[in-house]
Order: sequence, then structure tokens, then C-alpha cells
Amino acid sequence: IMLAWGTVLVIWATLIVASVDAKIYERCELAKKLEKAGLDGYRGYQIGDWLCMAHYESGFDTSFVDHNPDGSSEYGIFQLNSAWWCDNGVTPTQNLCHMDCSDLLNRHILDDILCAKRVVSAPGSMKAWDSWTRHCSGHDLSEWLKGCEIYVKENPRKPES
Repeated sequence: IMLAWGTVLVIWATLIVASVDAKIYERCELAKKLEKAGLDGYRGYQIGDWLCMAHYESGFDTSFVDHNPDGSSEYGIFQLNSAWWCDNGVTPTQNLCHMDCSDLLNRHILDDILCAKRVVSAPGSMKAWDSWTRHCSGHDLSEWLKGCEIYVKENPRKPES
């Protein structure tokens, strides 16, 4: 029984530490981070695409975890899947971003952004996120940047919807 309580305590302490380092980003704050990390125009997608997708995936919450019927889970602000992009120690994984899924749950999102760049560079591109296809693709996304005071590149080519 002591071992069980010890395990519960370790899990609880880990969750407390993770939640302390989590962050729910404000829209413009996230827009500036994404722009600074080079996502504006990356693979033909603008900051509005990324903001719209992240909003519908996680509500800009870095600590968000969603569990899928197939046993995989999705992690962080971009909801990166444990079967493909990260290792959660439970689900069989390709781990294409070579990282622990728990690293996607803190306020430091550069690693999340680097992994998201890998996702969007894969054949499905932004369509890897169902929420982007449903809510963002083919829509005017300029509203996502209203009042954010960032200069957005003009889109030289519109990605496929």
C-alpha cells in the first residue's frame, strides 16, 4: 500500500509541476511568438492559419491533453498526436519529432513549433489538423490578427484547401 501511495504522490507532484509551468496564451501574444519563430508564410501558411488551428485544437492552452478512441493522445497547444509525433511512454509511436509528449505541455512552445513545422511539412500539411480543415481552410483569417500589431507577409501562393 505504501508503494501505491508513493506512486500516487509522484504522479500528483508531476502534475502540479506541469500545471505550474503551463500557460494559456493570449491571441496576440501567441501571434507574436509564432511570427518570431518563422511560421508566417511557412509552407504557404500564414499566422492566421496557425492561430485559428491552435484556437480550435487547444484554446491556446499548452497543458491541454485529449485522449482518442484508438488509445493515442494529443498534447499541447497544437494537439500533437502520440502515435506519430511524440512519445508518451504508453502508445506505440513513430515519434517523428523525437521528443517526449510531456515536453509539449509547458509554456515554452519553441519545441511545439518545431514539431508543428514537421507536421505541416509532411504530405497532409495543415490538413493533419481536422479543426483547421473544418474551421480555418478557405476562410478569411485576418480577424485572428486584428489588433495584434504584427506585420504579416502577403501570401505568395495560397495552399490547397
